[in-house]
Amino acid sequence: MLKKPYVLAIASFLMIPVVTVMGGILFSAINPDIAAGSPNYTLIYRLLDLARKLSMLAMFFAIVGLWLLACFFLIKSKQKSYAWLSMAMLGPFGFTILSMLRDRAPSPGDLHQRFVGKLNIYLRIAYEVGFFVIVWDVAYRLMVLKRNVMIILESAITGVSTAQIVNLQSASSGMWAFSEGNEVMYLVVLFYLLWPLGFNTAARLPKLWKTSD
Repeated sequence: MLKKPYVLAIASFLMIPVVTVMGGILFSAINPDIAAGSPNYTLIYRLLDLARKLSMLAMFFAIVGLWLLACFFLIKSKQKSYAWLSMAMLGPFGFTILSMLRDRAPSPGDLHQRFVGKLNIYLRIAYEVGFFVIVWDVAYRLMVLKRNVMIILESAITGVSTAQIVNLQSASSGMWAFSEGNEVMYLVVLFYLLWPLGFNTAARLPKLWKTSD
């Protein structure tokens, strides 16, 4: 069983894309150009434009708040000093460090913490470095897979060739690189959050199979 603070850390992190999508929908819904033809066009336009900017600002602060909450609950679940919250400023790299901290009071059924606790310093370093490399590699490959699938779907829906879509994306490569970089970092943190749950589940499978037999 996962500790309640750890579950809250997962929930907080999973809310980030939800807030991002909702913020994007709200931003798109606020169109200052609808003020055209109004006798108070200038005033209404400025108010709508301000509302649009405030919606983006609110989304940004909400995302930052959720990120800090995810880090806070992770630290709390491990019963570490809240001074570790400063690692949140390092993004996914800081979260990686927080994930490596030993749990001062692991739950009796936490097989992952029991496994990590038995490793000596050299094996622990090798384990963490290996896991770090694998997670980033898998996250990058999933991002590429998602990109290719989206290109194929867009081509099928619009009738535009995949080569043309790739060329259009290449024309705004900076924006796409930023977006895909964020996707990779999000997946990395998600993998780190879900890994103990996956490890504990996988470790219990042989026992469950034996019980069912």
